[in-house]
Amino acid sequence: MDPRIDYPKASPGVLQAMLDLGKHVRSSGLEPKLIDLVNLRASQINGCAYCIDMHWKDLRASGENEQKLYGLDAWAESPYYSDRERAALSWTEAVTDLTDGHVPDPVYQAARRFFTEKELVDLTLVIVAINGWNRLNIAFRAPAGTYQPASKAQSRSEPRARRPEAAH
Repeated sequence: MDPRIDYPKASPGVLQAMLDLGKHVRSSGLEPKLIDLVNLRASQINGCAYCIDMHWKDLRASGENEQKLYGLDAWAESPYYSDRERAALSWTEAVTDLTDGHVPDPVYQAARRFFTEKELVDLTLVIVAINGWNRLNIAFRAPAGTYQPASKAQSRSEPRARRPEAAH
């Protein structure tokens, strides 16, 4: 698929707003691997190739094992996830896919067992942010495959990614 619009160039304010949202998320106190795991799962649900590529690579660069990543589509049946990660993934799915109505009470109650009120609000903002990135990248067909995690790009003296939205 050919890219449609280079949205950061067309509307720099949109990019800055999304980057500012990402700064808050990264400073929230939530674990970076948990944020990336949630980002990857929401991106899988939404079918965002650009973001799947990015967050898979970021998780691998941070030391996450491939077995855990391969099992992410079936996390509920896989033994690789902590109870906190399971609660976050269940919350991610409920907040991302609203086609059946509202976020169910049992999902909320399970999440509250593992997240404080602040953490759950911040986790929800993580989900809001990745859903926004997914929609921008899907709508304007951001090309997948060029992203390089910061650690690899720095070690090879390459730019981190071709597109500026890679910072999410």
